[in-house]
Amino acid sequence: MSTTSSKPQRWDDATSFGGGLSDAEVDRLMTLSPFREMDQETFPKRLPLRGILQNDTRIRKFSKGEMVVRQGDYGTSAFLIMSGEVKVVLKPELPPRILGRKEAERPNIFRIFSQFWNSKHPETRKPFELKAGDEVSARQADDGELKVFLQDIPRILDQHQTATIGSGEFFGEISALGRIPRTATTFCEKEAELLEIRWQGLRDLLKYDKNLKMRIDQIYRERALASHLLKMPMFRNLTPENLQKVIDEAEFRTYGEYDWSGDYKKLVKAGAAEGAPKEPVIVQEGDYLNGLVLIRAGFARLSQKFGRGLRTLNYLGVGQSYGFDEIAHNWRKKEESLPFQYTLTAIGYTHVIVIPTNLIEELVLPTLPPKAWPALIQKKEEAAPTVEKNKAAETRIGPDMMEFVAEHRFFNGTATMLIDLTLCTRCDDCVRACASTHNNNPRFLRNGPTNGNVMVANACMHCVDPVCMIGCPTGAIHRNAFEGEVVINQSTCIGCQSCASNCPYDAIRMVEARDTKGRLVLDKEMKGILKATKCDLCVDQYGGPACERACPHDALVRLNMNDLDSFAKWLK
Repeated sequence: MSTTSSKPQRWDDATSFGGGLSDAEVDRLMTLSPFREMDQETFPKRLPLRGILQNDTRIRKFSKGEMVVRQGDYGTSAFLIMSGEVKVVLKPELPPRILGRKEAERPNIFRIFSQFWNSKHPETRKPFELKAGDEVSARQADDGELKVFLQDIPRILDQHQTATIGSGEFFGEISALGRIPRTATTFCEKEAELLEIRWQGLRDLLKYDKNLKMRIDQIYRERALASHLLKMPMFRNLTPENLQKVIDEAEFRTYGEYDWSGDYKKLVKAGAAEGAPKEPVIVQEGDYLNGLVLIRAGFARLSQKFGRGLRTLNYLGVGQSYGFDEIAHNWRKKEESLPFQYTLTAIGYTHVIVIPTNLIEELVLPTLPPKAWPALIQKKEEAAPTVEKNKAAETRIGPDMMEFVAEHRFFNGTATMLIDLTLCTRCDDCVRACASTHNNNPRFLRNGPTNGNVMVANACMHCVDPVCMIGCPTGAIHRNAFEGEVVINQSTCIGCQSCASNCPYDAIRMVEARDTKGRLVLDKEMKGILKATKCDLCVDQYGGPACERACPHDALVRLNMNDLDSFAKWLK
């Protein structure tokens, strides 16, 4: 007889997914593939197969026209079709209005000048911003979950190419494990029953059942890996046959936790990062050079031994790699073989792909032109030119500032607001400019973490990995089609606060909406309607961020914190 003390911590703290399945429902799942083929003895007592199914999955019934996942959303769960089928929209993609997002548009000249006589009341909303359009509808189920429906399925099927995913098939696992946006929208043409598996449960099922891992890995290889590799210059010259060899031998690894933002916010609230969990090591300095590491999702810290500790040199994000220069050096100068020159650790959550060294040497290096090899004639201690370039920037930035940026996860920002306190006179022209552009209410606070004379203001950084987008039930928070800014569609925001809770930088605020006369807008229960607000980087302004343009002393700048060289120049 099982006891509650044997449950993993996540089941005790976070409660079961969807309230937990009944024993009868678990019995039913055990009769379905792939669970009926699983050997329960391979699962540890603290993580029994039945326990994972009971606590980390939920059975969901979808109605005709109901959307399961939306393209562009950040998902943390995968789906197994128990009965029925779902449709996948291939091309053309569904327009933003159907997905609950704003249409990409720039304001005309009249809208630009209208900003000068905005309503005197803050956070006013026009009627169309308080409800969604006619092409989608949302209603709350008995269990409180919001369901989103397409209104004209025949027209969608007629105007868009779709594919069918049938009973017994998985989908959504790539986004769930890689924390990448959903690549397509899926919906139910008829009623269907799906098993939703949250990422923690999927991770453990893959860990203890080799057959399922092989099945999911194969799906990943077939659906996503080729396109990912071909985006990198080093793989573009491969023949289809050699590319397939690389795909077949690639190894997938995951480090850290999905919910890193929650842990980080707890540490900040406690007042310091002291006592923070040790970062999982992906590669240790001095280790044997066994492969090229590609960052698929999340971030990793590159560091080097310095005294009794480690010094941060750089941080790598999606699409970047580590180990290529060492492999190239060893290929050309076998008598001066190098191990890994730096330590790579996961910051928060990191998903990597490892390509074995022998494949890089045999298939990749021979295809690259001579101009790609400036590093091969350097001394062996200089065998990583990319890192050396960043080290030069790091030297100008200084180790203290580098640690400040890394510990606060500011490298996540593509448009981080930096203020030079030696130039800032606290005139608040930046705040007033933001307010005049956004309903007389500024979307940032001229306050935030400080290191020396540099302040990182509490403003949306438009992150590379926007965890705020995870869990938005209507897709209201999304990337803009122009430059990828993270914006919020006011007409589909339902005030659930999930984005504000997820943001590790406290850059999203919930406000009570008002009509154009300044009166509070109330729902049917006579409660104020909440809307999420944040910096949108003045996406509808031709001149760019108003805060930056308004600063009379050039004290404020918006910078991509992955560009260390630009950061170093600004500090100087």
